[in-house]
Amino acid sequence: MSQSRPTAPSRKLKITILTVGSRGDLQPYCALAIGLKRAGHEVTLATHENFASFVRQFDLKFAAIAGNMQEFLQSKQGQRLIAGEKLKPEEGDKLLLQQLESAWLACQESDVIIYTPLANWGYHIAEKLGVPCFFASCLPLTPTGMFGFLRFGQIAKNPLRKAINYSSYLLVEFLYWQRYRKLLNHFRTETLKLPPLPYLGSRFRQKTPANVSQIPVLYGFSPHVIPKPHDWPHWAYVTGFWFIDSSGDYKPPPELEDFLGRKQIPLCFGFGSMTMANPEYLTHYIVEALKKTHQGGIILSGWGNVGRTVHVKDSLRVFVIKEVPHDWLLPQVKAMVHHAGASTTAAVLRAGIPSVTLPFFADQPIWGEKLTRLGVSPPPIPYKKLSTETLAEAIEVVLSDEVMKKKAQELGQKIRGEDGVANAVKAFHRHLGLLQDE
Repeated sequence: MSQSRPTAPSRKLKITILTVGSRGDLQPYCALAIGLKRAGHEVTLATHENFASFVRQFDLKFAAIAGNMQEFLQSKQGQRLIAGEKLKPEEGDKLLLQQLESAWLACQESDVIIYTPLANWGYHIAEKLGVPCFFASCLPLTPTGMFGFLRFGQIAKNPLRKAINYSSYLLVEFLYWQRYRKLLNHFRTETLKLPPLPYLGSRFRQKTPANVSQIPVLYGFSPHVIPKPHDWPHWAYVTGFWFIDSSGDYKPPPELEDFLGRKQIPLCFGFGSMTMANPEYLTHYIVEALKKTHQGGIILSGWGNVGRTVHVKDSLRVFVIKEVPHDWLLPQVKAMVHHAGASTTAAVLRAGIPSVTLPFFADQPIWGEKLTRLGVSPPPIPYKKLSTETLAEAIEVVLSDEVMKKKAQELGQKIRGEDGVANAVKAFHRHLGLLQDE
């Protein structure tokens, strides 16, 4: 569904969106920024310096936040993080302090601040500036008894389990605060000239400033995928996924069109910003699984350079390209094998095709589990357990299971019927009292 022009607001605002992370982390918030700009606002997207050209292509203002996520994920430290290892505190604290300082500079003239999960320190900047702020997320992070923290694949009915689920959010919040308390309080007192927050965190302040006392939340996922929990407050808005529609502007290379024009419809393989020490292993598993299942495939090589070792003799079966807009490519393939990142998962769901998920870390295993419970994917294959055999078996399932195909098509139709960006912009305006009569 193309993005509609939201209802015009009663006044123009200077909005800064703070977000850090990978390209997949950035893209939904870029879609939100485009929607807010279309609604008449001046929007600055503050993110890593290596995304400047990506942001500016949409005629959005860009402000640099310290760090280059692509370089980090391709470094030894990034490889260790993706492999599930914990990094030493000092390895991230210096960068975080730089990010805080650069974000503070980026927000100076803001009327409204929107901050995201990996940039949740936007709370402190908004407090100092005394401006309204919103929390925007593609993951459900408001406390609920319905499912635990990053456990949205499982729905609880037992009262005890609901209590444990709700408590898990408060526990994670407390542990996060204890990990960064000294650093964030240093930023508050030295840079922002604000009093430090108490030992137990912001929930236990004696007096909370009005602009950060009840922060509205914009959730960029579909209620058909994660229904809004009944115990969430009214200011938590589940709007639908946030997509950038770029298919109309994309001009594919002739070789890709030729590959797609063959008699057999291919599968797609893409792992976004995931990097790995030996991408040739993943490439080998993909090529051999395609041979085993007698299929063809398109590999989106991404940040991990997957597919660079494909032999010329396999070029009739496998086509390798750096990236292709998902909204252009995915409706033309049978299924997608992917890492179950939030943005890629959303794109595959909208396309109405089944998935095979190979989660690496973070929230990816949960998205993989969610797709299985929705009936649109076989069980996730953790990346560390991947082999030619496990991948081939999963491909056979998605190609032969007609019920799975039908469920994917029906869910895709529902998601294409939503306009998450327009819904989010409308919720933004309504919360600020900016809606005019249509």
